[in-house]
Amino acid sequence: MKAKAKKPKKIRMKTKKTFAKRIKVTGSGKLRRKHNYISHMAAHKSHKQKKHLSKTTIMDATDEKRVKQLLQG
Repeated sequence: MKAKAKKPKKIRMKTKKTFAKRIKVTGSGKLRRKHNYISHMAAHKSHKQKKHLSKTTIMDATDEKRVKQLLQG
């Protein structure tokens, strides 16, 4: 009698913890992130620009597939 061939284990990708700390998933599944360019050379930026950069924004849909892969696990 032949021995059964074992199925190869599915390799699970671990969550990138450093990235997971920088991003939040909304209730609808969208990803929220912070803006760049807020602290460096801030004296040259207007108050309005710094105020808008301090808020979070929704991640672009073109990046979502790649980013969700880093968050799986």
